[in-house]
Amino acid sequence: MSKLVVENISIGFVKHHQLLSETDFYCHSQEIVGVFGRNGSGKSTLFKMIFGVEKAGSIMIKIDDRLIPRQRIIPSCDIGLLPQDHFLPKTCLVKNIIPLFYPSGDDQNKIFYSKRINLLENKQIGTLSEGELKYLELLLIGNLGHNFLILDEPFSMVEPLYRDVIKEFLFEIKKKKGIVISDHYYEDVLALADRSYLINDQKLVEINGINELIENDYINCCT
Repeated sequence: MSKLVVENISIGFVKHHQLLSETDFYCHSQEIVGVFGRNGSGKSTLFKMIFGVEKAGSIMIKIDDRLIPRQRIIPSCDIGLLPQDHFLPKTCLVKNIIPLFYPSGDDQNKIFYSKRINLLENKQIGTLSEGELKYLELLLIGNLGHNFLILDEPFSMVEPLYRDVIKEFLFEIKKKKGIVISDHYYEDVLALADRSYLINDQKLVEINGINELIENDYINCCT
């Protein structure tokens, strides 16, 4: 079982305002870890730092006690990221996008035969609903060979049908990967997560369930 350890995390963009300060967290393979935090708390920046595309702040990343320098994170192919923003060209057909990610027939079939893709394959990317598009992007990223997968707001604006499809897919790939997920749809994250953290007072604090989200003023008791 592999272990991703993220240590010495510090993020601060505005003078005298630190988002995260000397904090850390970890994720095992075959584990889903939730990360909660208010808007502007540094979640997306942290995820981009772990993936290697954000150079601000400081961070130390280890996989199985193997230190991965920041400039080597992407070439190592150990960590994948599903960003908040969509990244597929709107004018392409779904069936033409899949071979760009998966050149071999067997790997392509894994995507083409995934749940509900037969309903989407002849559509243009730009005509997909938010749920359809997010699910497609997750399939394309999630089936690659990364040992760890980071998901930034995978449920945002996604219709209930596709939230359920996404959760089913995540439970399936959890058998092989470690997954770190953040989303304001906290009930969906809690339903998936084996463990969770909350960004509070510049630290990633491990929490246990919805009551601790209430106690730490992330949600109110009437939500």
